[in-house]
Amino acid sequence: MKIQTLALAISAVAALGTVSSAIAQDAAQPKPGDPVITQRGDADGAFVTSGKFSEPDGEKMYRRVCAACHMADAMGAEGAGKYPALAKNANLAASGYPMLVILKGLNGMPPLGQMMTDQQVADVVNYVRTHFGNKYKDAISAADVKAMR
Repeated sequence: MKIQTLALAISAVAALGTVSSAIAQDAAQPKPGDPVITQRGDADGAFVTSGKFSEPDGEKMYRRVCAACHMADAMGAEGAGKYPALAKNANLAASGYPMLVILKGLNGMPPLGQMMTDQQVADVVNYVRTHFGNKYKDAISAADVKAMR
């Protein structure tokens, strides 16, 4: 009797998995009249296309990419990892330092610059270096980023 109950339970789980899979596949199929979506992104329109972020300026790049770890106020965070504060950060005085970290990564930070254009890297570095209590005015250019790549 126990073997029959176990076999019945296994059959029910297998059938449920098959039905769930079929429903998920059906839901993923576009219906007539649905809008055609050629790119995936968030509701705010941020996309990664051709392996690059689409954010148009340093502030948006910071808010959509960097703030996830360094926080919206750039005060950093500790928890599953340690994310250093970028606010009032003396390490940002040398413009090459944040550029290098974004392009090559450092410790737990991945090399996110690989998913940015040279201009986007320059924009986000310049944004962070002139906001959050940082007053470093010597801007970097896309040419500077290209040279460091």
